[in-house]
Amino acid sequence: MNNDQWWLATLGRTIVWARLRELEAGTAEVLDSDGNTLAYDSPDTAKAALMDAEFAALDGMDADDAADRGFALEELVVPYAEDDDRLRALMVQSLPRAH
Repeated sequence: MNNDQWWLATLGRTIVWARLRELEAGTAEVLDSDGNTLAYDSPDTAKAALMDAEFAALDGMDADDAADRGFALEELVVPYAEDDDRLRALMVQSLPRAH
């Protein structure tokens, strides 16, 4: 079962990704853009930490939310790789200049 949730922060036209993974034990871990896996005692604690760091959940983000952050949802490519080591290289993405 895949319990991955994608979160993002923006720095201009740069997207910084974080992956929140809920674990069966009721705990959570976040893979950050540096490739670090951070452990949390609950998914709620992990979500609070991401929000404190100005990340927003991709799930539920609408076109207006994206526009407020300076991009269109269609521009996003959620990172994917077979393993976390390869995924690390995809966790920061530069979007093309807005027209």
